[in-house]
Amino acid sequence: MTKKTKEIGDRYQEETKYHRDSLGGGFGPAERTAPFKEYPDAQSIIPVPALPETGPAGFWETVARRRSERDFTAETLTLQELALLLFAVQGVTAKHGGYLLRTSPSAGALYPVETYLLVNNVESVAGGVYHYNIIQNSLELITAADLAKELTAAALGQRMVADSAVTFIWTGIPGRSKWKYHERAYRYIYLDAGHIGQNLYLAATALGMGCCTIGAFFDEEVNSIIGVDGKQETAVYMGVVGKLP
Repeated sequence: MTKKTKEIGDRYQEETKYHRDSLGGGFGPAERTAPFKEYPDAQSIIPVPALPETGPAGFWETVARRRSERDFTAETLTLQELALLLFAVQGVTAKHGGYLLRTSPSAGALYPVETYLLVNNVESVAGGVYHYNIIQNSLELITAADLAKELTAAALGQRMVADSAVTFIWTGIPGRSKWKYHERAYRYIYLDAGHIGQNLYLAATALGMGCCTIGAFFDEEVNSIIGVDGKQETAVYMGVVGKLP
Protein backbone atom coordinates (compact mmCIF):
# COMPACT_ATOMS: atom_id res chain seq x y z
CA MET A 1 0.00 0.00 0.00
CA THR A 2 1.44 3.34 -1.01
CA LYS A 3 1.52 6.34 1.30
CA LYS A 4 -0.96 8.14 -0.95
CA THR A 5 -3.44 5.21 -0.83
CA LYS A 6 -3.18 5.02 2.95
CA GLU A 7 -3.85 8.74 3.25
CA ILE A 8 -6.96 8.45 1.07
CA GLY A 9 -8.32 5.69 3.29
CA ASP A 10 -7.54 7.59 6.47
CA ARG A 11 -9.09 10.77 5.08
CA TYR A 12 -12.22 8.93 3.99
CA GLN A 13 -12.65 7.41 7.44
CA GLU A 14 -12.08 10.76 9.13
CA GLU A 15 -14.27 12.86 6.87
CA THR A 16 -17.27 10.53 7.10
CA LYS A 17 -17.32 10.50 10.90
CA TYR A 18 -20.39 11.79 12.70
CA HIS A 19 -19.92 14.27 15.57
CA ARG A 20 -22.42 15.48 18.12
CA ASP A 21 -22.26 19.01 16.73
CA SER A 22 -22.34 17.92 13.08
CA LEU A 23 -23.75 15.04 11.08
CA GLY A 24 -22.16 16.18 7.86
CA GLY A 25 -24.47 18.97 6.77
CA GLY A 26 -27.93 17.39 6.50
CA PHE A 27 -29.25 16.35 3.13
CA GLY A 28 -27.31 16.39 -0.12
CA PRO A 29 -28.41 17.22 -3.68
CA ALA A 30 -32.17 17.22 -4.25
CA GLU A 31 -31.92 14.83 -7.20
CA ARG A 32 -32.14 11.19 -6.21
CA THR A 33 -30.94 8.22 -8.22
CA ALA A 34 -33.68 5.79 -9.30
CA PRO A 35 -34.28 3.19 -6.56
CA PHE A 36 -34.36 0.24 -8.98
CA LYS A 37 -32.46 -0.78 -12.06
CA GLU A 38 -34.04 -2.58 -15.01
CA TYR A 39 -32.89 -3.71 -18.44
CA PRO A 40 -36.05 -3.47 -20.62
CA ASP A 41 -33.99 -4.32 -23.71
CA ALA A 42 -32.38 -7.41 -22.17
CA GLN A 43 -31.59 -10.23 -24.60
CA SER A 44 -33.96 -12.44 -22.62
CA ILE A 45 -35.89 -12.30 -19.34
CA ILE A 46 -36.25 -15.36 -17.11
CA PRO A 47 -38.96 -15.28 -14.43
CA VAL A 48 -37.66 -16.47 -11.05
CA PRO A 49 -39.81 -19.21 -9.41
CA ALA A 50 -41.91 -18.48 -6.35
CA LEU A 51 -40.57 -19.67 -3.01
CA PRO A 52 -41.60 -23.00 -1.46
CA GLU A 53 -43.72 -22.83 1.67
CA THR A 54 -41.13 -24.55 3.88
CA GLY A 55 -37.45 -23.77 4.27
CA PRO A 56 -34.62 -26.30 3.97
CA ALA A 57 -32.83 -26.11 7.36
CA GLY A 58 -33.01 -24.67 10.88
CA PHE A 59 -31.38 -21.34 11.61
CA TRP A 60 -29.03 -22.32 14.44
CA GLU A 61 -27.80 -25.39 12.61
CA THR A 62 -27.17 -23.26 9.54
CA VAL A 63 -25.17 -20.65 11.46
CA ALA A 64 -23.05 -23.35 13.08
CA ARG A 65 -22.25 -25.01 9.74
CA ARG A 66 -21.42 -21.85 7.80
CA ARG A 67 -17.92 -21.90 6.29
CA SER A 68 -16.14 -20.45 3.27
CA GLU A 69 -16.05 -23.27 0.70
CA ARG A 70 -13.94 -23.03 -2.44
CA ASP A 71 -14.18 -26.50 -3.96
CA PHE A 72 -17.25 -27.43 -6.01
CA THR A 73 -18.52 -30.30 -8.11
CA ALA A 74 -19.86 -29.98 -11.64
CA GLU A 75 -23.42 -30.65 -10.39
CA THR A 76 -26.06 -28.28 -11.72
CA LEU A 77 -28.02 -25.89 -9.52
CA THR A 78 -31.76 -25.96 -10.08
CA LEU A 79 -33.63 -22.79 -10.91
CA GLN A 80 -35.57 -23.22 -7.66
CA GLU A 81 -32.31 -23.29 -5.70
CA LEU A 82 -31.16 -20.14 -7.45
CA ALA A 83 -34.51 -18.53 -6.61
CA LEU A 84 -33.91 -19.27 -2.92
CA LEU A 85 -30.44 -17.73 -3.07
CA LEU A 86 -31.79 -14.62 -4.78
CA PHE A 87 -34.55 -14.28 -2.21
CA ALA A 88 -32.01 -14.56 0.59
CA VAL A 89 -29.82 -11.77 -0.74
CA GLN A 90 -32.39 -9.22 -1.91
CA GLY A 91 -35.86 -10.71 -1.86
CA VAL A 92 -38.80 -8.38 -1.18
CA THR A 93 -40.50 -9.17 2.12
CA ALA A 94 -42.89 -6.23 2.59
CA LYS A 95 -44.08 -2.94 1.18
CA HIS A 96 -44.02 0.07 3.47
CA GLY A 97 -44.92 3.45 2.05
CA GLY A 98 -42.79 3.89 -1.03
CA TYR A 99 -40.26 1.27 0.06
CA LEU A 100 -39.86 -2.39 -0.86
CA LEU A 101 -38.30 -3.93 2.24
CA ARG A 102 -35.83 -6.77 1.66
CA THR A 103 -34.34 -9.79 3.38
CA SER A 104 -31.12 -7.82 3.97
CA PRO A 105 -31.09 -4.57 5.97
CA SER A 106 -30.14 -1.28 4.33
CA ALA A 107 -29.43 2.16 5.77
CA GLY A 108 -32.54 4.28 5.36
CA ALA A 109 -34.14 1.48 3.31
CA LEU A 110 -32.41 3.01 0.26
CA TYR A 111 -30.89 -0.27 -1.04
CA PRO A 112 -27.97 1.05 -3.10
CA VAL A 113 -26.71 -2.45 -3.96
CA GLU A 114 -27.58 -4.20 -7.24
CA THR A 115 -27.15 -7.92 -7.95
CA TYR A 116 -25.64 -9.41 -11.09
CA LEU A 117 -24.94 -13.06 -11.83
CA LEU A 118 -22.39 -14.88 -13.91
CA VAL A 119 -24.18 -18.16 -14.60
CA ASN A 120 -22.00 -21.17 -15.31
CA ASN A 121 -24.21 -24.12 -14.45
CA VAL A 122 -27.86 -23.51 -13.57
CA GLU A 123 -30.78 -25.59 -14.85
CA SER A 124 -32.96 -23.81 -17.44
CA VAL A 125 -30.70 -20.74 -17.41
CA ALA A 126 -28.27 -20.34 -20.30
CA GLY A 127 -24.74 -19.29 -19.39
CA GLY A 128 -23.98 -15.59 -19.38
CA VAL A 129 -24.20 -12.42 -17.32
CA TYR A 130 -27.59 -11.49 -15.83
CA HIS A 131 -29.04 -8.65 -13.79
CA TYR A 132 -31.57 -9.46 -11.06
CA ASN A 133 -34.67 -7.32 -11.56
CA ILE A 134 -36.12 -6.96 -8.06
CA ILE A 135 -39.46 -5.46 -9.08
CA GLN A 136 -40.22 -8.18 -11.65
CA ASN A 137 -38.41 -10.96 -9.76
CA SER A 138 -36.66 -11.96 -12.96
CA LEU A 139 -33.23 -12.38 -14.50
CA GLU A 140 -32.36 -10.04 -17.36
CA LEU A 141 -29.72 -11.36 -19.74
CA ILE A 142 -27.03 -8.75 -20.39
CA THR A 143 -24.73 -10.96 -22.45
CA ALA A 144 -24.71 -14.63 -23.38
CA ALA A 145 -20.93 -14.61 -23.77
CA ASP A 146 -18.96 -17.13 -21.70
CA LEU A 147 -17.01 -14.79 -19.44
CA ALA A 148 -16.03 -17.23 -16.69
CA LYS A 149 -12.37 -17.09 -17.74
CA GLU A 150 -12.38 -13.29 -17.75
CA LEU A 151 -14.12 -13.01 -14.38
CA THR A 152 -11.72 -15.55 -12.88
CA ALA A 153 -8.79 -13.46 -14.10
CA ALA A 154 -10.45 -10.32 -12.72
CA ALA A 155 -10.77 -12.07 -9.34
CA LEU A 156 -6.99 -12.38 -9.13
CA GLY A 157 -7.11 -15.81 -10.75
CA GLN A 158 -9.19 -17.44 -8.00
CA ARG A 159 -10.25 -20.69 -9.66
CA MET A 160 -13.42 -21.04 -7.62
CA VAL A 161 -15.08 -18.47 -9.91
CA ALA A 162 -14.73 -20.73 -12.94
CA ASP A 163 -15.60 -23.86 -10.93
CA SER A 164 -18.75 -22.45 -9.30
CA ALA A 165 -22.27 -22.88 -10.61
CA VAL A 166 -22.93 -19.17 -10.24
CA THR A 167 -21.03 -16.06 -9.18
CA PHE A 168 -22.94 -13.20 -7.57
CA ILE A 169 -21.54 -9.74 -8.37
CA TRP A 170 -22.79 -6.85 -6.27
CA THR A 171 -22.48 -3.23 -7.29
CA GLY A 172 -23.03 -0.03 -5.37
CA ILE A 173 -24.95 2.96 -6.76
CA PRO A 174 -23.78 5.83 -4.50
CA GLY A 175 -26.42 8.25 -5.80
CA ARG A 176 -29.16 6.27 -4.09
CA SER A 177 -27.65 7.05 -0.70
CA LYS A 178 -25.52 10.19 -1.10
CA TRP A 179 -28.52 12.51 -1.44
CA LYS A 180 -29.23 11.71 2.20
CA TYR A 181 -25.97 10.60 3.77
CA HIS A 182 -23.31 12.51 1.81
CA GLU A 183 -19.87 10.84 1.88
CA ARG A 184 -20.87 8.59 4.76
CA ALA A 185 -23.06 6.82 2.21
CA TYR A 186 -20.04 4.81 1.14
CA ARG A 187 -19.79 3.29 4.60
CA TYR A 188 -23.40 2.22 4.38
CA ILE A 189 -22.96 0.71 0.92
CA TYR A 190 -20.18 -1.52 2.21
CA LEU A 191 -22.22 -2.48 5.25
CA ASP A 192 -25.21 -3.30 3.04
CA ALA A 193 -23.00 -5.47 0.84
CA GLY A 194 -21.72 -7.29 3.92
CA HIS A 195 -25.25 -8.05 5.09
CA ILE A 196 -26.10 -9.40 1.64
CA GLY A 197 -22.97 -11.55 1.51
CA GLN A 198 -23.73 -13.15 4.87
CA ASN A 199 -27.27 -13.92 3.75
CA LEU A 200 -25.84 -15.69 0.70
CA TYR A 201 -23.57 -17.74 2.95
CA LEU A 202 -26.44 -18.79 5.19
CA ALA A 203 -28.78 -19.60 2.31
CA ALA A 204 -26.17 -21.69 0.54
CA THR A 205 -25.34 -23.52 3.78
CA ALA A 206 -29.02 -24.24 4.47
CA LEU A 207 -29.31 -25.70 0.97
CA GLY A 208 -26.28 -27.93 1.45
CA MET A 209 -24.14 -25.91 -0.96
CA GLY A 210 -20.79 -24.21 -0.67
CA CYS A 211 -20.24 -20.45 -0.77
CA CYS A 212 -17.29 -18.08 -0.59
CA THR A 213 -17.41 -14.31 -0.87
CA ILE A 214 -14.69 -12.36 -2.67
CA GLY A 215 -13.37 -8.89 -1.94
CA ALA A 216 -10.14 -9.17 -3.94
CA PHE A 217 -10.67 -8.30 -7.59
CA PHE A 218 -9.59 -5.82 -10.25
CA ASP A 219 -12.42 -3.32 -10.04
CA GLU A 220 -12.44 -1.98 -13.58
CA GLU A 221 -12.22 -5.45 -15.10
CA VAL A 222 -15.28 -6.60 -13.16
CA ASN A 223 -17.10 -3.37 -14.03
CA SER A 224 -16.37 -3.97 -17.71
CA ILE A 225 -17.64 -7.56 -17.57
CA ILE A 226 -21.03 -6.52 -16.20
CA GLY A 227 -21.19 -3.30 -18.22
CA VAL A 228 -21.19 -0.57 -15.57
CA ASP A 229 -19.19 2.66 -15.59
CA GLY A 230 -17.31 2.30 -12.29
CA LYS A 231 -18.45 5.75 -11.13
CA GLN A 232 -22.25 6.03 -11.02
CA GLU A 233 -22.25 2.27 -10.39
CA THR A 234 -19.30 0.15 -9.38
CA ALA A 235 -18.54 -3.40 -8.27
CA VAL A 236 -18.07 -3.74 -4.50
CA TYR A 237 -18.30 -7.46 -3.64
CA MET A 238 -18.67 -10.93 -5.14
CA GLY A 239 -19.67 -14.41 -4.01
CA VAL A 240 -19.48 -17.88 -5.57
CA VAL A 241 -21.87 -20.77 -4.97
CA GLY A 242 -21.72 -24.39 -6.04
CA LYS A 243 -22.51 -27.95 -5.00
CA LEU A 244 -20.10 -29.51 -2.52
CA PRO A 245 -18.03 -32.66 -3.20
